[in-house]
Amino acid sequence: MSDPWREPFSFSEDGASPRCYLRLPSDKLKTLGLKEGANTFTFSVTTKYQGTTTCEAMVYLWHHSDKIVVSDVDGTITRSDVYGQVLPLFGQDWSQSGVAQLFSDIGHNGYRFIYLSARAIGQSKLTRDYLRNIRQGQRSLPDGPLLLNPSSLVRAFHREVIMKNPQEFKIAALRDIGSLFVEDLKTGPYYAGFGNRLTDVITYVDVGVPKSHIFTINPTGELRHEFIRTFKSSYTALTELIDQFFPPRDDVDTALPVQYNQFHYWRAPLPNLDFDT
Repeated sequence: MSDPWREPFSFSEDGASPRCYLRLPSDKLKTLGLKEGANTFTFSVTTKYQGTTTCEAMVYLWHHSDKIVVSDVDGTITRSDVYGQVLPLFGQDWSQSGVAQLFSDIGHNGYRFIYLSARAIGQSKLTRDYLRNIRQGQRSLPDGPLLLNPSSLVRAFHREVIMKNPQEFKIAALRDIGSLFVEDLKTGPYYAGFGNRLTDVITYVDVGVPKSHIFTINPTGELRHEFIRTFKSSYTALTELIDQFFPPRDDVDTALPVQYNQFHYWRAPLPNLDFDT
């Protein structure tokens, strides 16, 4: 008799290495007694000669009307793609200045976070521990799912550094999560996106992040808006405008698409400026 909790095997990109995945339907999820927020599960495999090996996973229970902020890791939370992965191994903080305060304030206003990286799945514990241990003053990063490339370290490195197309994995992952939310919320669940490359912008636009809420940051800490070239800021400066860019969720009607809530609908439009005169 087949195990009702197990899905069939899927295969890696080259079709050679099998990997098992588990995607539970709603009726099975209801039996787990999930609480709001993070829930920890442990998978174990026992063999005759190697004993028992365990692996922990997180399942997050969110409301269907929640709004999500997506953040890249390397070069966005860290100050660079390469040093951000290497220097923390030697105990050096290489995080962007002000990122913990900004993200924690956004989380305090009622937004959920997803951390997205093209790092290989084998770096999951290292990456999650790094995010959990970022401390800037009394601030730390809000908790949230960490999505990593399900490929090997070599394949993930080749995709991001050689082929320069990490957006393929990121788009697929965010589309999959977006499909979990109700379809009548026309704007979708994604409210804002932070990245450091054009590929991040391509990813966020593709999955429906509003263009007005897509930000990129460079190694010097300068925050830019790819669709408003005159916009220049920083994580610290954006924190001072937190309620304007990320209005508290308690103060907005969560049943309405974002363009029709109190903050956006009644906001005075920008004046038309004639730059030719």
